[in-house]
Amino acid sequence: MTHDGPAAMSAAPLTRLAPAKINLFLHVTGRRAAGSSHAGYHELESLVVFARDEAACDSISVVAADSLSLALQGPQAAALQAASQQDGTDNLVMRAAHLLQPLAAATQTGAEITLAKSLPVASGIGGGSSDAAAALHALRALWNIAIDDDALTQLSLQLGADLPVCLAGRAAVMSGIGETIAPAPDLPPFWLVLANPGVALASREVFSALAGQFGPAMPLERRPDSAADLAILLRARRNDLEAPARYLVPEIDPVLAALRAQAGCLLSRLSGSGATCFGLFASKREADFAARNLSRAYPKWWVAATAAG
Repeated sequence: MTHDGPAAMSAAPLTRLAPAKINLFLHVTGRRAAGSSHAGYHELESLVVFARDEAACDSISVVAADSLSLALQGPQAAALQAASQQDGTDNLVMRAAHLLQPLAAATQTGAEITLAKSLPVASGIGGGSSDAAAALHALRALWNIAIDDDALTQLSLQLGADLPVCLAGRAAVMSGIGETIAPAPDLPPFWLVLANPGVALASREVFSALAGQFGPAMPLERRPDSAADLAILLRARRNDLEAPARYLVPEIDPVLAALRAQAGCLLSRLSGSGATCFGLFASKREADFAARNLSRAYPKWWVAATAAG
């Protein structure tokens, strides 16, 4: 098959990484009242960081084509395909492509998209949102669309409240329902070991199981000067979704315990709605050693060590 004009196949695909998003703390502070925008959604305050190593990233590749298509590959591709079929909805990457497509020139509206899926599905580390954000970045470049970052961010909100922070891809404080983004305080170098027991957990189920009074917001009152100092500040804060997630998926408890038992682990906590947990480490050597230990001891878990920021 041959292609003519701007839709001709690119000599090489455009590739963008889609890093894991980790909630270092997550406070559920309230719920939107009836009659307001996004009524019923929970109000949040969360310090989020992103993985910096490819072991904790998906990737999106795009090449020009006559129509839009999505191919899945990688170790988590089958799980994502099964989840999409169960939900009966388009993958968020395809929804992102269809959202951006009307802004492209009439001769440049096709793309073959490949999602290399390494992050576990429905795991509390923003994989779907990060994939969609990477697709928006890649397709904007492929289709040469003249839309700036602010406008792209506003457009992305149609896909979900996590999209703006994933488009930026750097440490930030999220508030509101997740759509309000502020720069994070300067953070010291630190490393994370991510571990997931292989159990998918839908965020809506965790929010539905959330019980009790909402907690207060607790922003960082100062800049941490070391990984150990960051751990001290984080221990004074919470993930309000951890208790309902642990109730729904008891397999989270041994993950937290195994991370906590690793030499050099300064803190272990659930990320987001789970079931992925993280251990915080002061050095790459300690994090890599812990990840190797966990992978050997629990071969069915998904484990990755990464710098974060």
